[in-house]
Amino acid sequence: MVSTRFLAMPRLFHIDDLSRQRVAKNKSYFEFLRVPAMSAGVYVLPKGGTDPQKPHGEDEMYYVVRGAARMQIGTDHREVCAGSVIFVEAQIEHRFYDIQDDLELLVFFAPAERE
Repeated sequence: MVSTRFLAMPRLFHIDDLSRQRVAKNKSYFEFLRVPAMSAGVYVLPKGGTDPQKPHGEDEMYYVVRGAARMQIGTDHREVCAGSVIFVEAQIEHRFYDIQDDLELLVFFAPAERE
């Protein structure tokens, strides 16, 4: 039997709609999905901006939708651009820097990020 709780939850999203919702809320991070096993959001950092992140208590995956930057994960530094998929283990220091073009990311936390 399927839980009715999940039937009312959106199951299909489009990045352009999510981006508009994020802009309307005037936030750099917009969470659009939360279930016990995971949460997901859109995160945007402007060209030349600073990423204020601190390590999270959950594993995290990023998908770079648009833009280009460098990323530090622990002591590793890499170039990232549209199409990059990045995994960061819980409690690992990480951040985007040298943001060359506005960076738009899909972010997934597992389990759901603590509020």
